[in-house]
Amino acid sequence: MDGQKVINLVLECSRKPLPIMPSRDHNPVRKILHIDMDAFFASVEQRDHPEWRGQPVIVGGRPDSRGVVAAASYEARRWGIHSAMPASRARQLCPTAIFVRPRFEIYRNVSRHIREIFTRHTDRIEPLSLDEAYLDVSHTEEGKQSAIRVAQRIRHEIRQETGLTASAGISINKFLAKMASDVNKPDGYHVILPHEIESFLDRLEIESFHGIGRATGKKMRALGIFTGADLKEMNEWELVRHFGKAGHHYYRIARGMDDRPVTPDRVRKSVGKEHTFPEDHTDLETLSTWIEQLATEVFHSLERLETSGRTVTLKVRYDDFETVTRSQTLGAPIQTGRELQQTAQELLTSTEAGDRAIRLLGVTVSGLTHDREGEQLEIPFHKQQPFSLS
Repeated sequence: MDGQKVINLVLECSRKPLPIMPSRDHNPVRKILHIDMDAFFASVEQRDHPEWRGQPVIVGGRPDSRGVVAAASYEARRWGIHSAMPASRARQLCPTAIFVRPRFEIYRNVSRHIREIFTRHTDRIEPLSLDEAYLDVSHTEEGKQSAIRVAQRIRHEIRQETGLTASAGISINKFLAKMASDVNKPDGYHVILPHEIESFLDRLEIESFHGIGRATGKKMRALGIFTGADLKEMNEWELVRHFGKAGHHYYRIARGMDDRPVTPDRVRKSVGKEHTFPEDHTDLETLSTWIEQLATEVFHSLERLETSGRTVTLKVRYDDFETVTRSQTLGAPIQTGRELQQTAQELLTSTEAGDRAIRLLGVTVSGLTHDREGEQLEIPFHKQQPFSLS
C-alpha cells in the first residue's frame, strides 16, 4: 500500500464517530440538580404587583434612554423580547409593555430565601447567580431514594414560601442537568437518565446546546453540523482545527461528558457579576450600557457586604469562546458606583470590543478590604484559555 493510500485510510478512520464509552461522567450514582427560577426579576415584580400578572413586564432601563432589558416576563417574550435587547427596541416590539426599574435588594432577599430552601436538602450547593444553582444530592438519604422527588419538593417549597415558580433539570452531571432544566420551562422539570443521554443529545438542534451561540451555530451549520448527532460525527482533532481549543469542549458535550464537581461557596476573595448574551454583540453602546448595569450590581453587593476593593477586572468572552481579562488596581478602595463604572468602561477600550462579537461580559472587584494586608500588583493584560469542560 503506497503512502497516499495510508494517509487516506487514516483520514477516513478519523472521521468515523467514536462510540460513547463508559466513564466517570456517566456514573449513575451521581445525582445533580439544576434549579432555575422562571423569569426571576420579572416574576418578582408580577408577584408584588398583582395587577401586572399576565401582562408583558420588562425589567431594565427606560425605553427612552440607552437602557437595556435585564429580564422579561414570559408574556413579553412572546413578542420576541429578550435580555440584553435595547429597551427602545423592546418598546417597538410591544408598545403596551410595562417597564420597571430593577430592585436588586429585593431580588437578593428572595434569592437568600431560596438558598435557605436548598440547604434543607443538601450542603453541596453551587450558586451561579441570584436565580439559579447546581445541587449535588448524591450523598443525601433523600437523594439516594429519588433525586426527582428532591427536585419536586424544592420546587414546591419555593412556590409555597415565595410565590414564585422554578424549573428543574435532573441528571448525572452539571452540563446535562443544565440542559434538562430548559426542556419544560416554565414551572416544570425534566430528567435525563444515563441510558437516555445519547438519544437526547443526538436529536437536539445544534444551537440548543448550552455553550453554542448563534455565531458558532452558523459556523457549524456551514460545516454540515445541524444536530447533536452531526456534532458527534466530528472527531476531536477536526473540531479543534475548526474551532480552536473550544473544540475540546464541543467534543465532550456531544457525548454528555462533564466531570466538574458541584463546588459550594468558599471564602470570598472577590465580588463579581457577569452576563451571557442570548445573541453576540458588537454594538459598543449596548456593551457600555451593560457594563454600567453590571458595575452597579457589583457595587450594591459590596455595600451589602460592607466591604470594598482596589482591583477592578473586566472579563470579555468573544463569540469563538476566547476569553480575555483587563484589570486595573486603584490607589484606594472604590468609594462610589460611578468610580467602578468609569474604571470598567475604560478597561473595555483595551479589548477588541466593536471589532469582534462578544457573548459575555463580567465585572469583578477584588483585593477586598477584609483580605490580609499586602501590596497588590496591577495584573498585566493577558489572555485566558478558552472555556472548556475538560
